[in-house]
Amino acid sequence: MHKDIATPVRTKAILEKYGFSFKKSLGQNFLIDTNILRRIVEFAGLTKESGAIEIGPGIGALTEQLAKYSKKVVAFEIDQRLLPILEDTLSPYDNVKVIHSDVLKANVAETIKQEFQDTEDLMVVANLPYYVTTPIIMKLLEEQLPIRGMVVMLQKEVGDRISAKPGTKDYGSLSIAVQYYTKAETVMIVPKTVFMPQPNVDSAVIRLTKRDKPLVSVKDEEFFFTVTRASFAQRRKTLQNNLTSQLPNGKEKKNEIIAAIERAGIDPQRRGETLSIEEFAKLSDELFDEFKN
Repeated sequence: MHKDIATPVRTKAILEKYGFSFKKSLGQNFLIDTNILRRIVEFAGLTKESGAIEIGPGIGALTEQLAKYSKKVVAFEIDQRLLPILEDTLSPYDNVKVIHSDVLKANVAETIKQEFQDTEDLMVVANLPYYVTTPIIMKLLEEQLPIRGMVVMLQKEVGDRISAKPGTKDYGSLSIAVQYYTKAETVMIVPKTVFMPQPNVDSAVIRLTKRDKPLVSVKDEEFFFTVTRASFAQRRKTLQNNLTSQLPNGKEKKNEIIAAIERAGIDPQRRGETLSIEEFAKLSDELFDEFKN
């Protein structure tokens, strides 16, 4: 057996060998606890027929565990300096491909077509770079990729927002967007002490299981998300105020907006954070007729 990458000693040795220094701008924090990595892989429910997509493999600590438990791993790494390190640390595994690319700019659907022809299912499993967590998750969901779901580690506060319920301070347009496409659950809290360098906050591992179809059906998906974002623009404001100030020509259409909110059976004086996803669906459908005609 190869020595696991994710131990403090081995991680230090690898970084020293390559004279690697962490880039704050890339949100690099490497996990140095093999047990936690194995649990992340367990939560993903991979088999020897599964494919795994990883984002930001770092020096390959999670990649290595994924390689052991799945059929094939494709990892997107933006930092050129890590490529020779990954080639070295992952050399024992012939089922890993590292793509030097920013996943936000990559054609992930095309990569899946090319790389995962013969896998039974596909999971995204990643310790996401903190500064781009939300855009990465949203890109992967909005592109309707053929994935079973995601198990990702991110800042605990972002995890709280993703799995939040209506009426709580963490609930917002991100909660709605993610829960629209997936069933979201926080499966594990990870203390900051198991990273090198140590971040300032604890992390959470969340599991997103893709729904067969979105949680609610709406006339226009893009407009639905526009309405939910507008409703949370300023949390202290009422639904009516947020929508009139945020929607295009909202001020001129104030009366139509109030009428639409009322037709949806909602009090215009409520705040966005009190509305369920079902209520937002009704609301956006009522507003859609006013704004898209």
